[in-house]
Amino acid sequence: MKVFVAGASGAIGKQLIPLLVDAGHEVVGTTTSPQKVDAVGTLGARPVVLDLLDANAVGRTVSEAEPDVVVHEATALAAVASSLRKFDKAFAQTNRLRTEGTDNLLAAARAIEAKKFVAQSYAGWPYAREGATVKDEGAALDPRPAGNAKETIAAIRYLEESVVAANGIVLRYGGFYGPGTSLATGGESAQAIRKRAFPVVGEGGGMTSFIHIEDAARATLAAVEHGQPGIYNIVDDDPAPVSAWLPYVADALGAKPPRHVPVWLGKLVAGEQLTTMMTEGRGASNAKAKRELDWRPLYPSWREGFLNVLEAA
Repeated sequence: MKVFVAGASGAIGKQLIPLLVDAGHEVVGTTTSPQKVDAVGTLGARPVVLDLLDANAVGRTVSEAEPDVVVHEATALAAVASSLRKFDKAFAQTNRLRTEGTDNLLAAARAIEAKKFVAQSYAGWPYAREGATVKDEGAALDPRPAGNAKETIAAIRYLEESVVAANGIVLRYGGFYGPGTSLATGGESAQAIRKRAFPVVGEGGGMTSFIHIEDAARATLAAVEHGQPGIYNIVDDDPAPVSAWLPYVADALGAKPPRHVPVWLGKLVAGEQLTTMMTEGRGASNAKAKRELDWRPLYPSWREGFLNVLEAA
């Protein structure tokens, strides 16, 4: 097939494009940076510089590419880890890509009658903070998100509702780790953990679902090739509370154990959203993705996955 990948120079795009090419697909990959054109070409895609917020440019570029499948992986997450106290401000550009950018890509895909549309979402923040600690795709989203994350959660909800209404596929990825991510060996979060600047807030009972970036790309390939319309959680088999995974990662990095801070101090230092997720967050189930995408993570648990990342580094 012809596959149009928006956000080709991002962490998942770098993993996904070689998989698509190896599977025999023809790929057009977009980037916003002329400096990244060669890198996208090296991956095996035909590179295009494109601003997804420019509706005319998106329509023209997609029309020229004539893809069978459009994949929306565009975000603007570089260096947000250090500014998450002002959550919505840190995600402002990504929120526009999830709203305006999604609208532009969906309109362009409809105009050429693309067969499939696949879009990136996130499993770690949207679920309601009540009931089961691990949620499936049918669970309700949070009706009362943290005050500093209302715009970000609204953008995620908008993307999901728009793509599902268009008979597309939404992939709710877990927290990324591995090459090119914040939890890579030299990434922002890993560095913060080494410096003991990434504390456990309260009891650290909030659940987290992770996914190795390579496993996320493999699931995306499966969705492109034979996924059916709907929402899929793309996470590993091992949802875990912050109190379990953060000390483990610190030890794997050779760092001292993370500090523990009370909830009031967490809100003051890290902001309401991160504090809420570290204390009340919900994990996600991957049962549907395993069943319907015929996909299994190469790293069933973040425990073995983090160790593999460190050994590779």
